[in-house]
Amino acid sequence: MNRKLVFLDVDGTFTAPGGYEPPESAVRAVKRARELGHKVFLCSGRNYGMLEPLHKYGFDGGIASCGGYVYAGDKVLYDCPLTEEQQEKLITLMSDEGVFLSIEGKDNAYSDEGAKEFLEQNESRNDYLLSMIEAVWVGLGPKPMSEYDGCPLYKVVFTCSGVEKISPAKEALGDELQFIVHDFSEPDCIFGEIINRKFDKGSAVRIIAEALGFDMADTIGFGDSRIDIEMIEAVGTSVCMGNGSQYLKERSDIVCPSTDENGIEWAFRELGLI
Repeated sequence: MNRKLVFLDVDGTFTAPGGYEPPESAVRAVKRARELGHKVFLCSGRNYGMLEPLHKYGFDGGIASCGGYVYAGDKVLYDCPLTEEQQEKLITLMSDEGVFLSIEGKDNAYSDEGAKEFLEQNESRNDYLLSMIEAVWVGLGPKPMSEYDGCPLYKVVFTCSGVEKISPAKEALGDELQFIVHDFSEPDCIFGEIINRKFDKGSAVRIIAEALGFDMADTIGFGDSRIDIEMIEAVGTSVCMGNGSQYLKERSDIVCPSTDENGIEWAFRELGLI
């Protein structure tokens, strides 16, 4: 049997956005695939602390913070936080524009509490946008921004009332950092992520494949949003969830049923993993 190296995004793929309880079918599929000799890794925008509760479902390692922190078992393969200068400049420029932030260290996230009011004012927005804002500022259990202890940051998530709000930070730091506005955003309700240009999910996939001795042709990636595009382009076989963005669907090899329709198990069977 030709062993495969599988990468699963979390929010909107292995679990519902902000969730920690995957469908039983997904857990069953991961367990069976590993029993058959395949390697299965988490591949998420979540930090390590937010991924740790999912380890109990049985994984060989993970990609956290969109590739900023990469591990296989107990071994750290890559670790690249923002510099202190980048952190300070980014937080100052975004906060000055009234952008609501969730800043993520390795183990904890710290969020502007004002985002909850912003969320409540936008109940008429599309369901996926609201679910992602709810997940980051409430569901994933961030600490208040006032408790931020100065730890190194790997990623920043933002929401605001218009794309012009992020322009000053993007002009100052755009050469060093990616400012990604998700395609489920709306003109007056923006949701996005800021990631170091030194890495992405695709580069992290390559690091793990090399470390474990897998050819990239034997890698499979599952995702649902624009943040997964580098992973989707890097792997040998790409899968987009049925609940995923049209942008990703058009660039993936396979579109499977949604997360809550047993999509992971369905795709694992289609790909001969179980």
